[in-house]
Amino acid sequence: MNNPHTNKSLYVCFTVYINMTKKIIAAFSASFLLLSAFAVKAQTPPAALIVGDRMPAFSLTAQDGKKFNSADYTGKDILVIYFYPKDESMVCTKEACAFRDSFNEFAKAGAKVIGINSGTVASHKEFSDHYKLPFILLSDPGNKVYHLFGVKDKMFISGRETFIIDRRGKVAFTYESMMQGKKHADDALTFVKQHGG
Repeated sequence: MNNPHTNKSLYVCFTVYINMTKKIIAAFSASFLLLSAFAVKAQTPPAALIVGDRMPAFSLTAQDGKKFNSADYTGKDILVIYFYPKDESMVCTKEACAFRDSFNEFAKAGAKVIGINSGTVASHKEFSDHYKLPFILLSDPGNKVYHLFGVKDKMFISGRETFIIDRRGKVAFTYESMMQGKKHADDALTFVKQHGG
């Protein structure tokens, strides 16, 4: 014969179990949603700067060991800032040499050329000395400035993109191409000559 007290106890235990299970599932679901949202946010690439955007302020070390502060040049010079993947690689070398060969023309137009990647100061110094590069190369550890500008990786390689910043501190021109290194310098020079700051 069934004991009503035993049945009632079993019912209470079962109800408590069901309620606890519901709470655990709800907590797990909430945690999963939070983690998913965080992961999506963490993986969302920064928006690329476009023409008209203000250049983000930054400070990096040049190949001569001196600090470069963008604020010191904003409003005074046209800045031709090019991001490139790696010192001494084939396309990057062609690109750097194209900027070198046009350096005097950039200078006459009032533009400063600046190359940036995550390479070390020592690597930039060797690269600069090797090819007699007359412009600034900045070391960007961890690609912090690279991400500020919204440059995108290409197949696990740092992207190649050029920005021209006018004398108001705003983006006036952008060009992106992984394989056309020389064209970065050519197109940037054409723009600077035609539009100035």
